[in-house]
Amino acid sequence: MVAVNRLHDPLRRQFASDNYAGVHPEVLAALVEANGGHEKAYGYDAYTARLREVLTTHFGADTRAYPVLNGTGANVLALQALLPRWGAVVCAETAHINTDENGAPERVGGLKLLTVATPDGKLTPELVDRQAWGWGDEHRAQPGVVSITQTTELGTAYSVGEIRALADHAHGLGMRLHMDGARIANAAAYLDVPLGALTTDAGVDVLSLGATKNGVMFGEVVVVLQPDIAPGLEYLRKVDMQLASKLRFVSAQLLALFEADLWLRSAQHANAMAALLRAGVEPIDGVRLTQLTESNAVFAALAPGVADRLRQSYQFYDWSEGEVRWMCAFDTTPADVDGFVAALRAAVGAA
Repeated sequence: MVAVNRLHDPLRRQFASDNYAGVHPEVLAALVEANGGHEKAYGYDAYTARLREVLTTHFGADTRAYPVLNGTGANVLALQALLPRWGAVVCAETAHINTDENGAPERVGGLKLLTVATPDGKLTPELVDRQAWGWGDEHRAQPGVVSITQTTELGTAYSVGEIRALADHAHGLGMRLHMDGARIANAAAYLDVPLGALTTDAGVDVLSLGATKNGVMFGEVVVVLQPDIAPGLEYLRKVDMQLASKLRFVSAQLLALFEADLWLRSAQHANAMAALLRAGVEPIDGVRLTQLTESNAVFAALAPGVADRLRQSYQFYDWSEGEVRWMCAFDTTPADVDGFVAALRAAVGAA
């Protein structure tokens, strides 16, 4: 047997992204269980069938679920399924579909993004109206979808009421509501509500259900929540190169996450570590917290020179001018947080 030589320190944690974390042991165990023997390909397997059943317990009997390979694919596929070729999406300027998907919704999806500036990453009906206009004007892409990110790219969480207000407003305009739920588990954990309360019950039409940031190796799900919308999505999934041949290995991971409470346990832990991190850094001179901590993210502005010194010990991302983001994950420990806080104190003192 040929083994892979370990090329990293498995005890080292960073605060750059929850994508840096490995695979949750329970998810790895599910992959092992799904392995061996032959099983039907392209989603006709027992694991994908069971996943669809499980997701109806979260999102309702009308749920239709389409496992895909990654989050960008899920978002592009969901938006394409909701729009004609001339359609447009209203979203926040900070939305992942606008800032971190390299133009994929527009270049691959063939749709137009109409962005709105927001102070906290969240849209409101009033902000939607800044771009939701021009129907019947052949010179303007036709607004057909409002897309929100839960939690937002600034770590803030939409409440159930805020989502319902957006859904009602969008539907009143003849538009659909899409949710990029890459970190919906963190939002549900923070708000202490079930997944369905943030989606189906609040009027969301289509959800990109995230898993990778919560302990899965690879795989997300496009979940159609309302009946009689997004027809032909199974064909679009193939066209968009998001249909895995050995789909059972995507579905088995998602089953490990959503069949019981692993999705919630992992998100609760990541959120708790972010709260601990916030409490540790808030009293430090030269650190100003810039956003509410409503998930597993902490945003801060640092005194000049501090970030560069801190990066000698830890990796993290600059987010905007003078602002940085620190992320916790399902495997972040209190000791990791303590080490980071100590390094930040030392960096502030040195600066």
